[in-house]
Amino acid sequence: MFPESSAYFSVPHPFDAYISLWPAELPLPDEAQLQAMKSKGMQLMGEVKALEGDCLIHLRQMGDDGRAIVEYLKLQSRKIDLVLQHLLEQEARDGEHCIGLQFGGSGVRLQSQITLPRGSLVKLLLFVREEILSVLCMAKVTDSREDPDNPGLYLLDMEYSVITEAEVEQLVKASLVIQQKQLKLRKVSR
Repeated sequence: MFPESSAYFSVPHPFDAYISLWPAELPLPDEAQLQAMKSKGMQLMGEVKALEGDCLIHLRQMGDDGRAIVEYLKLQSRKIDLVLQHLLEQEARDGEHCIGLQFGGSGVRLQSQITLPRGSLVKLLLFVREEILSVLCMAKVTDSREDPDNPGLYLLDMEYSVITEAEVEQLVKASLVIQQKQLKLRKVSR
């Protein structure tokens, strides 16, 4: 799916995505400009996730003494994340809605009703509901072909062009958590 040089693996998992073709005459935004393009809800969720990650790292260093505190804070964080996710789902989305099929820290595979030429640059908005994750980034189409299992639909492979380090970490973490859940389900179903 992704080039051999990809630094991260990807995991098959459904999610929602929105793509908007980036005008060829415009330069790609840098990370600061990309951050400014995010909705208030996405900015707030990013700040909450960053604060949560920093706090939990310090509490885990407490060992057994901090375990109950960590679990309680994870529960509180989950509640906040669910409220923020609900708010994000209410926001208007621009672009073509696509079904996400696979994601990771390097790129995504989408199923779309439209095809895009290889090399096209897009603004990409990802929503991985199970991990309460939303990401806005710029991506490059690395492959576009008709979906052999669904005539009239297209498979688009994309690699990230402009994305924050924090969002790459969130995508990697989410893909690992989902893979772990998938492995547990396989083990139970045997």
